[in-house]
Amino acid sequence: MTNSEFTKPILLYGSNISYFTGKMENYFKVKEIPYKQMVLAYPKFEKTMKEKVGIHQMPAVVLPDGRWMTDTTKMIQWFEGNLPGKKIIPGDPIQAFFAFLLEDWADEWWWRTAMHFRWHYAEGAHFASRHLSEELLSSIRLPIWMKKIFLTRRQRNGYTTGDGITKENIKTVEDNFLNLLKNLNNIFEKRSFLFGNRPSIADIGFSGPFFRHFALDPVPLEIIRQKAPKVLNWVSALWNARLSKIDDDFEVGIPNDLEPLFLEIGKIYLPYLSSNVDAVKQNKTKFDFKLGNTYLKNARYSQYRVWCLKELRNHFQNLSEKHKVQVEILLKKFECWEPLWRDDNLPLSDFQENELPFKADRKMLGVNE
Repeated sequence: MTNSEFTKPILLYGSNISYFTGKMENYFKVKEIPYKQMVLAYPKFEKTMKEKVGIHQMPAVVLPDGRWMTDTTKMIQWFEGNLPGKKIIPGDPIQAFFAFLLEDWADEWWWRTAMHFRWHYAEGAHFASRHLSEELLSSIRLPIWMKKIFLTRRQRNGYTTGDGITKENIKTVEDNFLNLLKNLNNIFEKRSFLFGNRPSIADIGFSGPFFRHFALDPVPLEIIRQKAPKVLNWVSALWNARLSKIDDDFEVGIPNDLEPLFLEIGKIYLPYLSSNVDAVKQNKTKFDFKLGNTYLKNARYSQYRVWCLKELRNHFQNLSEKHKVQVEILLKKFECWEPLWRDDNLPLSDFQENELPFKADRKMLGVNE
């Protein structure tokens, strides 16, 4: 199967201000896979997608042969495995492992921060609620002001104040974002993308929080303009990148300036996944997470993020013995090794999510894409 062998464009159902829809669009653009973005208003979208893949979330992808797909990470892996040509997954197994680690962090940690900036501040909430009212709730016959109030309350109760963010920790959440900007700006002052002058799956992962949230919503966009202009350059460069026209390869090894990102994954993100594992084991729908200055109060548990932890372990286990030794050394250097393996007997069924990207099991339990 080649990109040109698709008899017609792939259909991509999702909002054009959606975190993961934007991530999938960036992938299709970079890989030059023809697609057509579609909007299917609620409640029809919810009903149709549940029938096709078992759950509803954005985005959904429909192949020309009629098969529906879900989960951006697994969809991208499927396309990478089934289409020829240049890849966004590095050929170096060590680089590939750490690119997957960055992608997972971008997907599952920065979601909350992106939702905070969109829905906490009036400017963001006004922009997003009106857009989504007109885009996704067009079939519901209510005044737009009522739809806006409904969406704002729903998103805040589900994904900001309802997912660990309180008045007391807002500054910490926003400082974490500022630190990310500093580290990314430092990287993009030296090269176009995270692992070199060629986009990787890590760049595609970070396009989720940045392309349709941080670099679109008014409050974080102004922060980026003032404090990290090179990050805006990267957002634009990724959207315009085409692998067929890029001769540069990835840099050799793991660039030193990525170390601050991996240290944060080891110190905060992987311990957070461990706390989530404890909550799922104890059947707690909410849990507190406190580590250093990072504090989440009554964060939502996520069965899916337990599976994400398992996937990271699988990426390691699939390495050759030689590469396992090298990756372990780096993971210990980045303080990632112990929290990656901290929990035995992850609370997952043996075959959970094995049918992704064509069928989801419990992906949506506790978290929305």
